[in-house]
Amino acid sequence: MDSQAIWVRFKTHRWAYSFSIVATLVVGILIGSIVSFGVKGKEGQKGSDATPLSVPAPQQLSNAFSQIAKQLGPSVVNINTESTIKNPHRRRGSQVPDDQENGGNEMDDFFNRFFGGQGGGEGSIRERSLGSGVIVDAKGYIVTNRHVVEKADRIRVRLQDDPPGVQHDAKVIGADPETDLAVIKISLDRAVPAAKLGNSDGMEVGDWVLAIGSPFGQVGTVTAGIVSAKGRDIVPGRQFQTFIQTDAAINPGNSGGPLVNMSGEVIGINTAILSETNAYAGVGFSLPSNTVVQVYNQLIGPDHRVARGSIGIMFDSVENPAIARVYGAGTGITVSSVVAGSPADQAGLKVGDTITTVDGHKVTKGSELVAEIAARKPGAKVAINFLRNGKAQETTVTIADRAKLFAARLGEDREGGDDSTPKQSKLGISVRKLTPEMAERLDMPAGKGVIVQDVKPGSFAEDINLGRGDVILEVNKQPVNNEEDFAKVESSLKSGQDAVFLVRPRGSTASDGTIFMAGTLP
Repeated sequence: MDSQAIWVRFKTHRWAYSFSIVATLVVGILIGSIVSFGVKGKEGQKGSDATPLSVPAPQQLSNAFSQIAKQLGPSVVNINTESTIKNPHRRRGSQVPDDQENGGNEMDDFFNRFFGGQGGGEGSIRERSLGSGVIVDAKGYIVTNRHVVEKADRIRVRLQDDPPGVQHDAKVIGADPETDLAVIKISLDRAVPAAKLGNSDGMEVGDWVLAIGSPFGQVGTVTAGIVSAKGRDIVPGRQFQTFIQTDAAINPGNSGGPLVNMSGEVIGINTAILSETNAYAGVGFSLPSNTVVQVYNQLIGPDHRVARGSIGIMFDSVENPAIARVYGAGTGITVSSVVAGSPADQAGLKVGDTITTVDGHKVTKGSELVAEIAARKPGAKVAINFLRNGKAQETTVTIADRAKLFAARLGEDREGGDDSTPKQSKLGISVRKLTPEMAERLDMPAGKGVIVQDVKPGSFAEDINLGRGDVILEVNKQPVNNEEDFAKVESSLKSGQDAVFLVRPRGSTASDGTIFMAGTLP
C-alpha cells in the first residue's frame, strides 16, 4: 500500500486505532504496578542475617603520619661526633726504613681485626660520624645509642628549628654497653621540646610505626612500616638486648632515633639493621622503650652507670630438652659454669645444678632467671632453690655487681670512671698482652711484650711518638709481658724521671730490630 491508502484507512477506522493504543498503555501500567508491588512485598518480609555494609568517613594514613611527624619532629635531633685516630706509622726519629714504614694493607687488616678502627695514612685522622637522638627531658637530656657517641672527642647536637650551621655542644651523662644506650645533655637557656615515651609491651605484630632520624645525614627523615616481630635476640651473649623488629626503613644515621607508635609515643630506639650491604634491607631493630626507661633512670643517677645483679653462673641460652633429661631435672635452668670465687661458688652451687626458684618465684627460662637476679642491687641476698641429682636443695646467695664479676668477659673494667673508653695509664696509653695468634703473626716470642691499644691525644706517650700497634718489650730495662707488669713499672715512675721504652714498631719484622722511644716525664 502506498502512503495515501494508509492515511485513508486510518481516517476510516480512527476510533478503533485510538482504542487499541489506549488499551495497550493501560495494560502496561497495570503490569508495572503488579511487579512493583511484588518487590515491595519482598522487602517487607524477613531478610537474611547479613550485616549491611557502610562506607566509613574518609581517613588517610598519610594525614595521621604527618600529624605524628609534626608532633615528634622537634624532639628528634641530629648528632654529629668527631674523634681523633692517631696513625702510628710515621713518627719522628723512626729507625724503620722508608720502604717499610707503611706496614701495608695486610698489617692494617690484621691489626684492625683485634682493635678495629682506621689504618694507613700519615698523622692524625679526624673521623666524623652522624647519628640521631631523641630529647626526653626539656632540660636537654637526650637518649641515643652508645655507639653513636663512643670515644668521641666532641659531640654536637642540632635541633630541628636551629638555623643552618648552628649546633650545640653536648656531654655524655652515662652509657651502658650491655644495651648500647647512652644519655647526653645539651645546655640551653630555654626549654626544649621533649618526646613522650610509651609502653613497648603494648605493641603487637602488625602495628603501624614510624622511624625518625638522620639516615645518611638527611636530617628529619620519616619512614613508615609495621612491627614485624617482638623479642628478637640478634646479638649473641647480650642478655639485655631484646629488640622490636620493624620494616620501617632504618639506615646508617638512624641510630639513636625514635621508633614511634600511632599515638605519637616513642616505643623504641632504633639501634641496628640486618643487611649484607650495610644499608636498608627490610629488617631493622629497635630497643624497647621499657628497657630504655630502666637504663635511662640509672644513667642519670649519681653513679651514671647501670648496676645489674649477678650470682656468677652461666647456662645454655637456648632451651635443650636433652640437658634436662640427662641431668634428671624437670623445668628450670641447668648451670653450665660457675665463676670461681663468685657468690654462686661461695653458696655451693655446682655445674649440673638446676635452679627452679628465686625467692620463691618459679623460673623456667634463662631470661626469667636473669630478670630476677639482674633487677636486684649488689649486696642483696636471695634464696635459690635447685635440684642436684634429682634432690631438692636450697641456698642463700649474695648478689654481686655483674659488671665487676664478668669484667673480663665483657671487655670492660668499670671499677671507676667512664666505662665507655679504655682505662688509660698516667703515661697516656692502654696496653694488653699479646695473644698467641698476635705473637705468631708479629713474629714475636710467645709471652713477651704488650701491645699498645690506644694513645691519648696530648699525652706523654704521644709526645715520644708511641703509637697504636707498637709492641713494648721493656720500660727502663724492666721487661713488661702483661698488663700487670706494665702497671707495676708505671706506678714506680715519677714526675721528672726519664722513661725509656724498648719498642718493636708496628709493621716491622724481627729482622728490623727494635728501637728506643724515650722522654722525661712532666
